[in-house]
Order: sequence, then structure tokens, then C-alpha cells
Amino acid sequence: MVVNLYPISHYEFGPKETKVEKDTSVPARFDRLREIFQKEGMRTSVAGVLLVQEHDYPHLLLLKKIGETFKNLPGGRLKPGENEIEGLKRKLTSKLGPRLQNLVPNWEIGECVARWWRPNFETSMYPHCPAHIKKPKECRVLYMVHLSDSEYFEVPKNLELFAVPIFDLYDNAQAYGPVISSIPEQISRFEFRMNN
Repeated sequence: MVVNLYPISHYEFGPKETKVEKDTSVPARFDRLREIFQKEGMRTSVAGVLLVQEHDYPHLLLLKKIGETFKNLPGGRLKPGENEIEGLKRKLTSKLGPRLQNLVPNWEIGECVARWWRPNFETSMYPHCPAHIKKPKECRVLYMVHLSDSEYFEVPKNLELFAVPIFDLYDNAQAYGPVISSIPEQISRFEFRMNN
């Protein structure tokens, strides 16, 4: 499968209103996850693998809250019964889409890159659901997002968008966590075509 990558200079970035975070801490996040699990069962979240090129090398777009160090893929939790593809488009528009509807990218969601499982109300996620876990708490699904040759994105004022070289992610779970640091391996099956 060929993935076309375009220089980051082809994309424009502007600010938009602050995105209010629902959780102020990791314990608060797991408290909310427990509440959701009690009402709806396992949480399903989706995230986009958005790639650009810089210096003829693939870079992954990651979001980070200003003042913090942890970076995330753009995405979020699905609504109950929501389709993964449509949910990811909604979350990408929420995180990176411009306020003007006519400028919102026509998100082209591609292949599933990986599924990660959270067996318990803990930070650990695994690329498989352990056999002894009958009711996992979360499934996070990563999809390749094929970007067009130019787009306009708006980033919430309390977030920063980074283009991180793929080589910096590989085997670097200490800095990026296991999900993001495994992306270079997950996408190694794709052929990247550098376009100028």
C-alpha cells in the first residue's frame, strides 16, 4: 500500500478556541473511565496516524498540551454505537478542523494500523487483550489518515502540534509511550512516496 507524503510546508496552521479538557489528572481520567464503563461497558477510542514529510523523511503529527510533555495522536472516544471511521472524522474535525465548515478537510481514513487494549483501570495498554481478561476497559484503534497535498488546520490554543520524525519514535517508549513508539513498526508495511 502506497502512502503519499507531502512537505509540512504545504499545510497551514491557525489557532482556534481552547479545547476544555475533561480530566485534570490521571486519577480523574480513570475515575471518569470507571463511570463510563459502568454505564456503557468498554470504551472505544480512535486515533489518527497523520504523516507529513520534512527533509524527505516521514514525520508523525502529534498534539501536546501547552506546559506538559506527553504527546498524543489526534482522536478521542467514540459515542455509543458510533462507527469507528465516522467517529474518527468527527474527532479529527474537533481537534484540527477549522471553524469554517468549507475549510474542513475531507478526511480520508485508510487502513487500521493497530488495536490496543486497556485490560484494567490503569495506564498500561497492550497490543492484544490478555486471555484472562474477559471485560477489557478500553480498546484504542489507530487508523492511517491520508492527507491531501495541502490543507488548513486549526489547533486549539491550549495545544501544540508537532511533526516528530519517525526515527525519533522507534523503540522510544520512555518518551512517547508504547502505543506511539510502536507506530514505526506498525506502518513499516506501507510504501511512502515523497511528493514535493
